[in-house]
Amino acid sequence: MIIKNFVFLGVLILFLLSEALVFAQKREKPRILISTDIGGTDPDDNQSMIHLMMYSDLFQVEGLISSPFGKGRKKDLLDMIDLYEKDFIKLKKYNAKLSSPQALRAVCKQGEIDSAPYQGFRKSSEGSEWIIKCAKKKSNQVLWVLVWGGIEDLAQALHDAPEIENKIRVFWIGGPNKKWSINAYSYIVEHHPNLWIIESNATYRGWFMEEENAPANMHEGAYYENFIKGHGEMGKDFIKYYKGHIKMGDTPSLAYLMKGNPDNPKGESWGGQYIPIAYSSRYIFERNTTKDDNFPAYGLVEWRFKGPNIKIPSDSACFTFEIQKQEWPGYYLGKGIYGVRYSSKKPEVGSYITHSKIKDLDGQKGEYTSTSPWPGMHNKDDFKVGKNWYTDLSNSEYFLDGQQGAKTISKFRKEYLSDWAKRWKSLE
Repeated sequence: MIIKNFVFLGVLILFLLSEALVFAQKREKPRILISTDIGGTDPDDNQSMIHLMMYSDLFQVEGLISSPFGKGRKKDLLDMIDLYEKDFIKLKKYNAKLSSPQALRAVCKQGEIDSAPYQGFRKSSEGSEWIIKCAKKKSNQVLWVLVWGGIEDLAQALHDAPEIENKIRVFWIGGPNKKWSINAYSYIVEHHPNLWIIESNATYRGWFMEEENAPANMHEGAYYENFIKGHGEMGKDFIKYYKGHIKMGDTPSLAYLMKGNPDNPKGESWGGQYIPIAYSSRYIFERNTTKDDNFPAYGLVEWRFKGPNIKIPSDSACFTFEIQKQEWPGYYLGKGIYGVRYSSKKPEVGSYITHSKIKDLDGQKGEYTSTSPWPGMHNKDDFKVGKNWYTDLSNSEYFLDGQQGAKTISKFRKEYLSDWAKRWKSLE
């Protein structure tokens, strides 16, 4: 009888220890690495950086990579950390677990500063090498790569070290960023279809888009006036971005790890709700298109033109594709074929024209229509993806002002902004 009691007690202790271990693992801070285009074309990354630093106690911040479009550089990250340092003494009194400015500076790296060429990668950067180093670090956790801008450094890292694919999880704020990073995206989806990734092309907009029942004290500039103004150096700085109006379109990638079950993208979270897809939309046209040619917004569309078989290296940029008053480089693909890729950031009817010193490529014109929802109807050119490729909900009930899936975030607006307001109080 005594032996049986000892056996039962031993089994009970082992059970309790295992449960405690599981609980501890669940509460372990997520490992995150952020790639941001801060200082580039959109100042919302400055807002998101302030938010990140004020919530840094919830994460193991292993990397901050400058991957800009435009003038942004690593210095823009360091400038924001300098600002945080001025408020850190006061913040630390209320939350001793916040990351120190020194720790954040130590993981700042410079990433790629140009869009990838047609092949989708160019050369290693300090940022891409840091992604690889962090991904290969021994840990019982995956590394969350949160991409706030271009996806070039991630594409380069996967090209240089494809074995890291199963060591990372990616949350990418796509949409406009996908448009600029379309070649890098094409490389990833073609060569790493089994990557675990959330491709948030429109859902993220729910962070700053307001529903009709948005609380008045948080509406437009009211949040700044009521909760940020007069709160430390970061509060003084916040008014510089969108006149203090909340945008922070990249913050949903972080919020996804803050409230919800990160292992289940189909569940509700502050970062949105997503569905798995079996294919990523791609359309290839070997002719000029018209308004009657439809493809999904956020999908990849490629135009290919015939021209002379010239002696320049394959993947050389040799013509310009002007579309929606913006320009993209077109590339020589070899054997007299020239190509350019594009992705519309929203449903639109648009037109294009080509410019080139090569006579056959100059003045090519066309139109197109992009529609919702993404990824749309399956077609022969689509990229096939694995079981862990997630994107915006396509049900019309989750659309907000035409933005697919945005309501899965906007409904939590009062909740997540109220939580942030509590943190701003420590800077009164």
